[in-house]
Amino acid sequence: MFNYTQQTENIEFYEIVPASELPNGERLFVEIEGKSLVIFNIAGQYFSIADICSHDDGPLGEGDLEGFNIICPRHGAQFDVRTGKVVELPAVEDIPAYPVQVRDGTVFVGIPQE
Repeated sequence: MFNYTQQTENIEFYEIVPASELPNGERLFVEIEGKSLVIFNIAGQYFSIADICSHDDGPLGEGDLEGFNIICPRHGAQFDVRTGKVVELPAVEDIPAYPVQVRDGTVFVGIPQE
């Protein structure tokens, strides 16, 4: 999967919530353009990934966080929420990671336009 946080062209940003509604340690599930995403606030830094495990297409967002790694609740695969990279088997394919910006106290998530 592509790490969209590195892409600078053809990204459209969508307003999500005031940052005050996503406090430290919390996550928010959203759907944008038919994509299910999870947005995390980890120590005041915001990250967004697809809410799908590349191992078996199961939901990922409800998994436990250990630092910046999310653990799939079904089979234990781990992904870095900053990049979408696999860090622990059984998954071998990365998941999409999306850019997040905070502007004037509001969280925005970027989605690539095809």
